[in-house]
Amino acid sequence: MANLAEVLDVVDDATLDALESLAHQAAAAAGDLLMHERPADNELQVATKTTPSDVVTEMDEAAEAVITSLIRTFRPEDAIVGEEGGTTAGLTAVRWVIDPLDGTVNYLYRIPCWAVSIAAQVMVDGQWRSVVGVVHSPALRSTWHARLGAGAFLDDADGRERLRVSGQTQLSQALLATGFGYDAARRAEQGRTVAHMAPRCRDLRRAGAAAVDLCWVADGRLDGYWERGIKLWDHAAAALIVAEAGGIVTDLYGGPPGSDVVIAANSGLWPDLVAELKAGDVLGSGV
Repeated sequence: MANLAEVLDVVDDATLDALESLAHQAAAAAGDLLMHERPADNELQVATKTTPSDVVTEMDEAAEAVITSLIRTFRPEDAIVGEEGGTTAGLTAVRWVIDPLDGTVNYLYRIPCWAVSIAAQVMVDGQWRSVVGVVHSPALRSTWHARLGAGAFLDDADGRERLRVSGQTQLSQALLATGFGYDAARRAEQGRTVAHMAPRCRDLRRAGAAAVDLCWVADGRLDGYWERGIKLWDHAAAALIVAEAGGIVTDLYGGPPGSDVVIAANSGLWPDLVAELKAGDVLGSGV
């Protein structure tokens, strides 16, 4: 992750202010749409993407349209990477990474664990780095957010709380979360990894929205999380929130999180969590 000084060589504080404000505005607008304009179950249009179980609804697309419209209004030259709309090139050192509805299956089944995820990134030394992250979950009445160098926060009915990852360093006492991919063969491998991990921790959770899982690591409700195969838009905002809350988000080898695997925990728990996930690889071809 870039440090603030490196980022300020590319954009100034006023630009960061603008990016942060726009991310909140766009997330709130998309969240309002998803909460209040959802069609009845029998009228909700649903299609599939990579597999029959990988669904997208008309509301995913409508929410992304709301977000991109706001970005185009205020920052028309920035690049945009959206889950539904693909990548649009830009002319600035800023790009937006958007998941308009993380947890679509939960949303489809009216399970309240879903969120809008928006990250603003800045190009530093040839790499995109998240500088603002907002994960807005209106059904959970929670908005997690962070700005590089300024900490991570949760806004909910009780007000605003500064976030800190848990202090649990014993894997045997850690509450962990994971998720499953849409490909059946990969899900079978992930099931074998779960079988390896389950007796080695306090317990496991599977909520169905990667951005929310990561934010629960940031606010200490979870001690750790891993998932194989999630995309940039799933973690671009939430990984910054975890980092600003004092946590670590990496791949299996301590590098940046990627589509191979994303692992999040506090610095004391991370080594043992990674070691066990590597050991679990003997049960399949990956975590």
